[in-house]
Amino acid sequence: MENFAAIPSPETSVWHLLGLPIRAYALCIVLGIVAAVLVMESRLRKRGVAPWASLDMAVWAVPAGIIGARLYHVITSPGDYFGAGGDPVRALYIWEGGLGVWGAIAGGAVGAWLAARQLGIPLRVFLDAAAPGLPIAQAIGRVGNWFNNELYGGVTTLPWGLRVHDMDRANPGHATVIDGKAVTLPELYHPTFLYEALWCLGVAALVFLLDRKFQFGRGRAFAVYVMGYTVGRLWIEMMRTDEATHFFGVRLNIFTSIIVFLGGLAFFLLAKGPREYLVPVDAPETAPEPAAESGVSQVDVSDAADAQPRAPKAYQVVSEDRFDEYQRTGILPPTVTTVAEPAGADGETPAASSAGKSDES
Repeated sequence: MENFAAIPSPETSVWHLLGLPIRAYALCIVLGIVAAVLVMESRLRKRGVAPWASLDMAVWAVPAGIIGARLYHVITSPGDYFGAGGDPVRALYIWEGGLGVWGAIAGGAVGAWLAARQLGIPLRVFLDAAAPGLPIAQAIGRVGNWFNNELYGGVTTLPWGLRVHDMDRANPGHATVIDGKAVTLPELYHPTFLYEALWCLGVAALVFLLDRKFQFGRGRAFAVYVMGYTVGRLWIEMMRTDEATHFFGVRLNIFTSIIVFLGGLAFFLLAKGPREYLVPVDAPETAPEPAAESGVSQVDVSDAADAQPRAPKAYQVVSEDRFDEYQRTGILPPTVTTVAEPAGADGETPAASSAGKSDES
């Protein structure tokens, strides 16, 4: 008896426009990147970063992430490219599939670090801003696996079992067709790509909520994302049946999930401090002197482009109070440090305050 609740799969994952292939997987990756950049942009602005610094970050992080993702896949599946019958040149054919999320995270982090140095922004601020956007991007990217009829689990009798097409290797991106009908595999399978997509959306919501409640800083929001994602990836990886590199009979990605989770947990426990806010490194600390009166009309005839706000060359970390005051007045108030003095003759302990240039970071 046919299971009408089964999840269908697309028969086609690539289309051609003016002779150019348009791949569903690539479209999902691009949409995921756009979503992550928009989330990061909103969060960076709330921390004082100039508009569209997220695009500068993406220019560095996205290519580095793609390179890292491909390297991880090639290193963990060397037989496909360097073994008997393998073709090393195919390691460059990323459009054929094969991107490892762990390599993407590592490569993207390197690219983000380079961008942070160029923009004069602490890397941990970027990571916290990107934390909820990354799992959203991953969730959107997993839809591409659905189009490709890949990354499914074992056979299941559950109502939401996935119907999988037999994809034609001679015609990539299309299901095998016999007598005018697309061929499907005989059973229903766990849609592990869907499990991961839903889990990632849950992780994004978790990061948003915890970050709003506890005002994470110093990269701790990113650590929450790492821990949340790896927990889900651990149990989902156990359900997958696609080819993978094994270590002591266990899928390599399971070991990777455990190691990365422990690293995220250690960082979360060791990183301390309040949320960080940024102002330009040359933010004024005093109001400008009023212009001297004269009979000559003071007209600014400089180029209009000079009046447009420019991104700072670098930023300094300040407390929330100083940040709010700077946003309100355009003037950065001094740091006030309370210093205890010896008790006077009457037993009272007066307090003195001293001004500094920056907050403890």
